[in-house]
Amino acid sequence: MADFDVAVIGAGPGGYVAAIRAAQLGMSVAIVEDDNVGGVCLNWGCIPSKALLRNAEVVELFKRADEFGVSADNLRFDYGKAVDRSRTVVRRLTNGVGFLLRKHGVERIDGHGVMRGAGVIAVAAADGGERAVTADKTIIATGANSRRIPNIPIDGETVVTSREAIVLRDVPERVVIVGGGAIGVEFADIYHSYGAEVTIVELLPRLVPLEDEEVSAQLERVFKRRGIDFMTGASVDRVGVSGGAATVSVTDSNGAQGVIDCDKVLVAVGVQGNVDGVGLEAVGVRAERGFIPVDDEMRTNIPGVCAIGDVTGKLPLAHVASAQGVAAVEAMAGLNPPPLDYSLMPRATYCRPQIASIGLTERQATDAGHSVRVGKFPMSASGKALAMGDADGMVKLVVDADIGEVLGAHMIGPEATELLGEIGLSRLLEGTTAELGWLTHPHPTISETLKEAALAADNQAIHI
Repeated sequence: MADFDVAVIGAGPGGYVAAIRAAQLGMSVAIVEDDNVGGVCLNWGCIPSKALLRNAEVVELFKRADEFGVSADNLRFDYGKAVDRSRTVVRRLTNGVGFLLRKHGVERIDGHGVMRGAGVIAVAAADGGERAVTADKTIIATGANSRRIPNIPIDGETVVTSREAIVLRDVPERVVIVGGGAIGVEFADIYHSYGAEVTIVELLPRLVPLEDEEVSAQLERVFKRRGIDFMTGASVDRVGVSGGAATVSVTDSNGAQGVIDCDKVLVAVGVQGNVDGVGLEAVGVRAERGFIPVDDEMRTNIPGVCAIGDVTGKLPLAHVASAQGVAAVEAMAGLNPPPLDYSLMPRATYCRPQIASIGLTERQATDAGHSVRVGKFPMSASGKALAMGDADGMVKLVVDADIGEVLGAHMIGPEATELLGEIGLSRLLEGTTAELGWLTHPHPTISETLKEAALAADNQAIHI
């Protein structure tokens, strides 16, 4: 008999959720982790970065205090204390996850897990010991790490990834951020708020290139006004490091070459799956382009072995990993969960202004053959946004012109990420602009912008 019904390798937001759900369904469960529980998201990504972004928001408010009739002298901003606060938040949450695992009877096994054969995991402990764990089912939840670029060697000191940057206690005077996606623009926001001279270099033609084009344009306007520099359609040719500083050689969108001097280079160009050192070869699990392919029930090509989270390459978001974890164990238990619809997965970026999106962009909807109409409402017409003193942005709904179904929502502005729950539910229920526009929203709230954008799609908007 196997030691456990299910063994999970990795205790990130996919792994620990899968373990808890499996225990709830009556399975005996072990979870193997060689670091703190919570994975990259909780320890080195989503959570500490949001804590730092909150600090940056407070700093920016102090800089604008005059607008609110507040004056203060001798203000000092201590970034080291901001980092300390972020680590306190992390510790509280990792302790919480540990408690939840214990509460549900999940056995936590500390060490590095490697599959040695069908249902056999060798766990190497920090003290040099090794334990063999056997299980009827194995879930690989090893996550991903920052993608490396051959011509940008990362030394962890001058040239860093987000993993190192999240715990740096000093703000660099000059920083180049390679990559203008979510991680890049969030760190740009943080560093700029604390006084750094920031330059983002993005290979694609616009910042946050996976978002709707109008959202990118709005963010670029705000960043320009705030003094955050960026180069789009630009490539990094090489990075030289000397005496604790760096020179970044770039080619801009016109083919002109130049050099940017800086104190730190942050490489934020996506992730690659943690497929090495897991023992995939020992059991024959297939990996493609650094990720593990899975079916709708998260099964790999080998019976009894599933994979969830970033290591699958589906959509590298913590909430996607959690949803995959639940889907995997419910399928194991014979509950027949519905296949995950990745087009329903919300995407959130927490720079200022925040960016939130779900579903198809306008271009994607058109390319897919939909007859499209669009409803937009500017934050500058929102009473709540104006009262907050934070009225940059808009809500844009992409709508099927024939039936009124909301195909996508693309939002940029204050607390835009908090609107994703409502629009996500509307998408799940195949809601239309008629229903979203009919629903009475509380006044004054940012959520009213969703109602107005839905009305605008039907030429019925009241407040624009």
